[in-house]
Amino acid sequence: MANYTAADIKALREATGAGMLDVKKALDEAEGDTGKATEILRVKGLKGVSKREGRTTSNGLVLAEAEGGVGTMVEVLCETDFVAKGEKFIALAQQVFDQAVAIKAADAEALTASSTTDGQTIQDLLDSANATIGEKIEVKRVSRIEAPVVAAYLHKTSPDLPAQIGVLVGGEGADGVARDVAMHIAAFAPTYLSREDVPEDVVANERRIAEETAKEEGKPEAALPKIVEGRVNGYFKENALLDQPFAKEAKKSVAKVLEENGGKVTQFARFRVGG
Repeated sequence: MANYTAADIKALREATGAGMLDVKKALDEAEGDTGKATEILRVKGLKGVSKREGRTTSNGLVLAEAEGGVGTMVEVLCETDFVAKGEKFIALAQQVFDQAVAIKAADAEALTASSTTDGQTIQDLLDSANATIGEKIEVKRVSRIEAPVVAAYLHKTSPDLPAQIGVLVGGEGADGVARDVAMHIAAFAPTYLSREDVPEDVVANERRIAEETAKEEGKPEAALPKIVEGRVNGYFKENALLDQPFAKEAKKSVAKVLEENGGKVTQFARFRVGG
């Protein structure tokens, strides 16, 4: 019988992020040598990389920071929450994020194709981690915002997981109001910046649905235009950031709060893990 303990299993799981059964098999094959077991996990993992291509990555984390008028945000995904909260995955995600900042990456493709100082590409690092951890790991999204004022906000949806929601806000004015708006975006998930940014076909479809619904409800024909307009405005208040009631002061819109504080938002990005 291989010479290893429960503590060895725990340590190897934490070091590699691999599953319990895989770790035990590797330790058995390595006769308790954790160094050899790590190599075995890596070799066996590399053989399975192609098989993991089609797997679903619905866990992971978001990293974001803003400094000097530049904000960067990266979403790195894995398959399970066990891996997502592991030190190895978090360290890998930080390495990926640091690379995104260093090369001023604005999309996932450019980031994964880029080379680090030791000559490896980010994709090489991901493949290596896939092999060791035994899960598909990928960079899903990247955002970069430049503006006179940029704020970043990260939110944990569970205390035992890394941040699952990240927001970048770019605009003008005071840093404080920009951060407040970033927190608002994290909570209320707007799709568009303003009502003017909503595509015409989307607005037309909302008008059609509002009219058909009102008719189905038996509303008077003469009242339909006003009812439809009210419901379309309701859509804007739900989906357009500047029209939304502000999280900290619901009687005012985000646009009104920005105006009162001498601020302006020109762009934003919001990532939710797996969203």
